[in-house]
Amino acid sequence: MVERYLTIGREHVHESEIKRSRFLCALAPVSSEEAAQEFLARVRKEHAGATHNCYAYVLGAEGRIHRASDDGEPGGTAGTPMLQVLLRREVRDVIAVVTRYYGGVQLGAGGLVRAYGGAVSAALDELGTVERQKLALVTVVADHQRAGRIENDLRAAGRAVRGVAYGAAEVRIELGVPQEELAAFRAWLADASAGTAGVEVSGTAFVDV
Repeated sequence: MVERYLTIGREHVHESEIKRSRFLCALAPVSSEEAAQEFLARVRKEHAGATHNCYAYVLGAEGRIHRASDDGEPGGTAGTPMLQVLLRREVRDVIAVVTRYYGGVQLGAGGLVRAYGGAVSAALDELGTVERQKLALVTVVADHQRAGRIENDLRAAGRAVRGVAYGAAEVRIELGVPQEELAAFRAWLADASAGTAGVEVSGTAFVDV
């Protein structure tokens, strides 16, 4: 079972030129095939006059769902090398669309493979990745007197704080904690709050850390 994987935090476009052909690699975080297809449709609409809009996407923590398309380029010269880059770099929940504006010079099969795969690699290098880890979803319930210090300590310790809600009688701090650290976290919180703060666990989810 996968406990962590890499993804991207936002959309990004990288442009390169090879023998007068323009290659624009658009990356986007996606969580479903529907979202991937919607992004692809948006790019195709924006670049309706382009020669090709090739794509590849990988979904799920284990990367079990993946698709690729050459969009008219010779078979295996565009979508496949794009997909191989995403799989090799273990990036998940992401789509890459490489738009090509033909510049009049043939690149050959090898040149196309390098151009399309290289466009995805360059875009990922420029944007960077974020780590997503499977964590227990925890809510700390504390009184107003101690909540501020607890929140500060959590953030200072690098905990994945997901939200803070201030109620009339209490403050609820939502965060993610690795399963194996739950017992130690409960002990730390009891000590930090003199036993007054509570902990609620509501399942698990992948969280950006």
